[in-house]
Amino acid sequence: MTTPPRKASGLEPDRETIESWLRTFADAALAQLDALPVASAAGCVGPEGAAIAKSVSRPIPEEPYGGGARELAALVTRAAEAALNTIGPGYLAYIPGGGLPTSAIASLVADLLNRYTGLVPAAPGLTRLESDVLRWLANEFGYGPAAAGLLTSGGSLSQLAAMVTARHVHFGDVAVPADARAYTSSQAHRSVAKALRLAGHGSDALRAIAVDARWRMDPHVLADAVRHDRANGLRPFLVVAAAGTTNTGAIDPLPAIADVCREHGLWLHVDGAYGGAFVLCREGREALRGIERADSITFDPHKGFFLPYGTGALLVREGAALRRAHRDEADYLQDLELESHSGGDMSPAEYGPELSRPFRGLGLWLPLMLHGARAFREALAEKLALARSLHAGLARIPGIEIVDAPQLSIVPFRARRAPGEPLAAWNARNEAWMDAINGCGHVLLSSTLLPSPEGQLFTLRGCILSFRTHADRIEALLADAAATLPTATQFTAENAEDAGSRR
Repeated sequence: MTTPPRKASGLEPDRETIESWLRTFADAALAQLDALPVASAAGCVGPEGAAIAKSVSRPIPEEPYGGGARELAALVTRAAEAALNTIGPGYLAYIPGGGLPTSAIASLVADLLNRYTGLVPAAPGLTRLESDVLRWLANEFGYGPAAAGLLTSGGSLSQLAAMVTARHVHFGDVAVPADARAYTSSQAHRSVAKALRLAGHGSDALRAIAVDARWRMDPHVLADAVRHDRANGLRPFLVVAAAGTTNTGAIDPLPAIADVCREHGLWLHVDGAYGGAFVLCREGREALRGIERADSITFDPHKGFFLPYGTGALLVREGAALRRAHRDEADYLQDLELESHSGGDMSPAEYGPELSRPFRGLGLWLPLMLHGARAFREALAEKLALARSLHAGLARIPGIEIVDAPQLSIVPFRARRAPGEPLAAWNARNEAWMDAINGCGHVLLSSTLLPSPEGQLFTLRGCILSFRTHADRIEALLADAAATLPTATQFTAENAEDAGSRR
């Protein structure tokens, strides 16, 4: 069949036009990657970012934009400058998202193909690629052949699907029981409470369990809380443990928590959105020992697999439970013969809340195939080694207090408190120190607040998770930290309020 020529107008431009647009926007994006080694680690936010945002704003035109693709690419590039530089080698703030170019290529291909991959019979070839990735991941986490997986938009949606599954297993297909209770660490990510609330539970359904000196959930306190609630007529059903908290990278004692869950018949979900991917390397697998005993695991490939934002994952040890909690039927799908044409592969729409979804599988499958799994294992091992190097280097600088040795790749630290220094002044001094380090432009750190008997402690944190971060950035951070460390005499309780605290 001869392909008829297409008129280059409207929504169907000819191939030459599309190729020209692709070259223009690809050149602009690649120029940004080329500039990363010398770009500011921070990017432009705050008032400067707001000014850039105003400068790039344009009304939506009725006709094609007069400046064409080249001017539009320049506007997008300028707009991207008004953002945290999350793809740079010095971005150690929050949890980095590296943005592998190979995954971006996969997203382009997937979006151009634009096949519906929610149901296997609608796209058996493409869904097989996604199923292959999920089966490989389940094996890496220590799950057997009964496991099932789901690629989502991120950890929040994965947490929600896991909690709905846990509730369905314990209570069936009924209204949310008012006496249901779930448990998590006091250091848990905010997505845990949010997902439970979106699943229909009231805020009183979640118990925050105290942590030990290394910010890990205390399994003895957990067991006591479960027994107390049962004795008072409540129905515990879920424990959410962390495989790497966002605050400090703490790993809850997974084997001991799994023992508590087995004793009391509770669903164990592990939030490994940040840290779960470290099972790929030997050191990480040892640190996460016991994760294979979880009933379900969340992790984010857009974190530990360095993909662009928008790819989370959920793995469930008994995949049938995930399907029972999410499967539905519709008469209009009778033509697809879902059961007979599945070939044993998993239809994402039957395992999660999304019916319409992008083809996320290619974004993980293509990088794994092009780079090989070993490249990911080596990169993750490097991040653990860099965290240890940062910890050791900070410990050698007088006046620095290490909050905890890295359990994965987050290093929390602060300036040591001077005798008699008021809490407000100490916090202000640490905040000013972080601003000074970031102001050097080599790295961008973020902060958190950690509880103490006296109050919240301003704590610096470096999170090493970008595939572009290497030893030179850690050396630059150590040099900047030593050069900018302020002494207590520079701060007093009276001027603490003027230090621009974000608390």
